[in-house]
This record gives sequence, structure tokens and C-alpha cells, in this order.
Amino acid sequence: MTNPFLNSDIPSPCYVCDEAALEQNLKLMQRVQQESEAHIILALKGFSMWSTFPLVREYLKGCTASSVWEARLAAEEFGREVHAYAPAYKQADIDALLPLVHHISFNSMSQWHTYREQVLAAGVSAGLRINPEHQEAETELYDPSAPGSRLGIRLRDLEGADLSGIDGLHVHNLCECDSLALERTLEAVEEKFGDILHQMKWLNLGGGHLMTRQGYDVDHLISQLKRLKKTYNLQVILEPGSAVAWQTGPLIAEVVDIIENDGQIALLDISATAHMPDVLEMPYRPTITNAREPGVLPHTYKLGGNSCLAGDVIGLYSFEHPLQRGDRIIFEDMMHYTMVKTSFFNGVEHPGIGILRRDGRFELIRKFTYEDFRDRLS
Repeated sequence: MTNPFLNSDIPSPCYVCDEAALEQNLKLMQRVQQESEAHIILALKGFSMWSTFPLVREYLKGCTASSVWEARLAAEEFGREVHAYAPAYKQADIDALLPLVHHISFNSMSQWHTYREQVLAAGVSAGLRINPEHQEAETELYDPSAPGSRLGIRLRDLEGADLSGIDGLHVHNLCECDSLALERTLEAVEEKFGDILHQMKWLNLGGGHLMTRQGYDVDHLISQLKRLKKTYNLQVILEPGSAVAWQTGPLIAEVVDIIENDGQIALLDISATAHMPDVLEMPYRPTITNAREPGVLPHTYKLGGNSCLAGDVIGLYSFEHPLQRGDRIIFEDMMHYTMVKTSFFNGVEHPGIGILRRDGRFELIRKFTYEDFRDRLS
């Protein structure tokens, strides 16, 4: 069977969203909502491809925004509930956000006290982000509950606090985790903040719930959400990013040249630092279609990006056949937390954005131009 991402209509480089795979993820989330009565909203920080919003809003309740611009995108392009959280807001942020959002969560009591009267006057439901001081994320870079974290309020800092006007609590300490990690987190949250939860109207459990990954125990997730709702009589909210776009499409790249320096090096028309920065930040090793670990298949190459950064290297991969100039390389599962982090570093050609429609047609949604690069720097 021919790989649909080798469609000759797809340019290189290009991010391609598989519409059918996206809808499959959304249908699973719809089941979770129906059976648990929880609300699931899209975390734009993980997936903000707004050309897919007409499909996504058929299934999800709204979006969560980390900034004024994300909130505008949610309000103007998604058009359902908009929730917001940021570590700190300036006055200009609050002025811009309150006409756009339905819920807003604050990272500290000082931020809440600063904007309390304005938020209440606007009729926006206010919450506080809490830190359960319980760690589940494997990578410290993505661990909001690590010691010394700047994210969330610890229980000791809420003791004796006046919570009038606060409708909900927001907790986020997961990163691509399973339902058992959620259960352990809830144990920590309830042990520390259970009394406060009984006073709340809602509990936002943040993101990191990778319910669309194969093997995830969806029934266990549903049982945890139902128990929460019954115990505390509140609305439970989840805001996944990765789970929405999990395995919904690749980054298509092309071999531009092959050179030799202590082994074969294939230079591509994409850049790790500009187009898949997690490769260098985490580090993270992408999966490539029909490639394996170095030495497993007959021909091993170091894959390098097309920028001047010496470390712009994706890694060592082996292939069944020698790579040739013009060969396509398919980096799998690149729709979440990749496309949202891209930059125009070095002026390297920015990948296009397209959708592989459910009927097999490819539609190029956006091709970036020199003017896009220029106008970011003027």
C-alpha cells in the first residue's frame, strides 16, 4: 500500500495533518466527555492549527490560551469557551483578555488580588493554579511540580487566604502521562486541597492526559473523572494538547545533499533548531518512516538540518537502501508541540502547512514566503 504522505502534491518541506486521524482522536475524546460529564478543551500551546478548528469544535467544548494572542485565536477562529492561564499578567493583558475569556486562572495570590475587582466586574470565572508538589513528568524541563517551580500555589501559601470570588482550581503537572499518573496526582491534590475543592465550582486538570495513545486505559480515566465530579459536585475540565493531535501527521522533508565526514551525512531542507526544536531541547528523537536505529539496517546516515548552527543535527538513522538527493524523509507525529514552536532562524525555508483530507485529497493551507520572514523582523 502506497504511503499517503508520499503524494506528489505534497511539497517539501511541509507539515501535513491527517484529517481522518485527527477526527479519530476527537471521537475518543467525545466518548470521554459523554461518559464522564467532564469538559475537554483544546490547549492551543500544543496544537493551534486553526484551519482544523471547524472539525475540532464539533467535538470539544472550547480552547485554553496561554496568552492574549492565543485567546484571540480561540475567540475569533474557534468560537466556543475560552479559558486562560499564564504565570503572570500585565495590566494590558487583563484589559485585552477579559472581553475574550470565560475562565481565567491566576498563578499567585498577589496576581489575583491585583485584578480581583476587574475580573469580578467582567463576570469572568476566576481560578487559582495550585501546585500539589507531586512529580510525574519524566523530563525536568516539563515538570511544573519540580522543586523551586514558578508554576502554581503551594498549600502553605493558601493557608488563611480569603478565597471569596474564586470559582475553581487549576492543576497541571502531567506530560504525556497515563491515567495512573493522573490517579496519583489526584491523591496528592485531594490530600492537600480537598477541603478547598468542596468550596469550588470547577477543577481544571490541565493537560498531559495522553488518552489517544495506544494502550491508554480510557475506562480508568473516565472512572477517575466521574468519582471527582460525584465527590466534590464540581465541573471537571481537561485541556490536552498532545492528545488531540497525537499521531495525526508528519513533517515531510527532502534530502538536498549527502557528504562524508566520519560517516555519511544527509543534509535536509528542514532544520532541527528552527522546525523541531524539541530534538535539541529535550533531547527528543523523532520516528522516521522506514528508518531504524543506527546500524540496524544496511545504510546509516547522520541527518542534518539546513542552518549554520553546528549542532543542527537530528540524529543517526539507518535505512534499507542508500539515500539519494531528492528522497523524501517522513518525520512522524509532528503536529503537536512542534509546528507551534517553529521559527524563521537563518531564514531557512519554513515548512508549508497542509491537510490530507478524509477523501485522500491533499490541500495546501499555507505556503510561507520571504515577506513572512521579513515582516517578523521589521
